Amino acid sequence: MTTFYLIRHGEHALLGRVLAGRMPGVPLSERGRAEAGWLAERLAEERIDALYASPIARTRETAAIIAERLRLPVICREDVIELDYGEWTGASFETVRGDPRWQLWSRCRSIATLPGGESMRAVQQRIVAALFDLYVRHPNGRVAIVSHGDVIRAALLFALGMPLDFYARIEVAPASISTLRLEASGIRVLGLNERPRLGADNPAPGGEAAGGGDAGDNRRH
Repeated sequence: MTTFYLIRHGEHALLGRVLAGRMPGVPLSERGRAEAGWLAERLAEERIDALYASPIARTRETAAIIAERLRLPVICREDVIELDYGEWTGASFETVRGDPRWQLWSRCRSIATLPGGESMRAVQQRIVAALFDLYVRHPNGRVAIVSHGDVIRAALLFALGMPLDFYARIEVAPASISTLRLEASGIRVLGLNERPRLGADNPAPGGEAAGGGDAGDNRRH
């Protein structure tokens, strides 16, 4: 039995303005670093055995803050990397929403492939393969994975037995934790979208959709 804590990176400097995707050199914002600090304290309660991260800058920065608190090394895995947005990488949300191909992508994740990029099916295949590999590597362990909204949703949809077209029904906010358990009898979801509690002076975002397939949603990346 292996418990997985699927962690979306903290808020980054371009969130809500640019589809960052796999752009290099996109750091966490000041708020994102505070969110990562909350994540570190929250995960300190769980006796984490191993910490993995996507190689993208914002996930590595989030993981580094967690690692310092947990006194664990960060192990990068390419198979939990951000979805490849191809031609749309680095584009503004206004530009992307104006592309007629966006409607197919946002509404039909089961059949769409990003222009010059990746399909959601491919994302789901690699994150599920990663989970099963880590299940073998860490039997009876507690494993934290710092990744991205699209990747985490793909894993959750698999665990829930839901089609990829139900993508918008699950929210995975910045700096959220979703928890899965994988065991011989199957896979189950233990928690969804646990959010930071940063105090009254710096509250967690309320009512702002950080996920979903709505083309008008620009807090996703």
